[in-house]
Amino acid sequence: MRRMFHGAAWSTFLLMLAMLASCASAPRFDTDGINQALTPQSAAAQASGDMGNRVIWGGTIVAAHNETQYTELEVLAYPLDGSQRPRLGQRPEGRFRARWNGYLETADYAPGRQLTVKGSLLAPVAGTVGEAGYVFPVVAAEQLELWSQAPASGGRPNVHFGIGVVIGN
Repeated sequence: MRRMFHGAAWSTFLLMLAMLASCASAPRFDTDGINQALTPQSAAAQASGDMGNRVIWGGTIVAAHNETQYTELEVLAYPLDGSQRPRLGQRPEGRFRARWNGYLETADYAPGRQLTVKGSLLAPVAGTVGEAGYVFPVVAAEQLELWSQAPASGGRPNVHFGIGVVIGN
């Protein structure tokens, strides 16, 4: 026999659905005016043709250096998920440098940390990765999101339902 949702059961279902939807992570940065098709690899290949474009890029910090007027972060870029967190399980999209006007504590912005950056592209700079020459797109960072070191859930909801029984002394 087929059962249908009635009255209280239907209301309970809708309430639970609304609660789950409210837990979903929303993007942290406003994407108005952002060139979402531009990747660090494509920006490096086009040299200075992309200057001024606004981007939101993220990845893993490779190096951090404090200069006189700014802090520069070298980042290995990855595609971003729906909450704009780097998806480390995906193929890297090249490297870029993010320049933050002012001082950042490099102990916090240490190699291995995940970061998302919003800003405008400056002129690219030549550098090296190991012994190989490399052209780095440079982002004048307006906003930074340094992600917690807790492992990401891989894009899956981190919600569990169940009934437990505890037996102990």
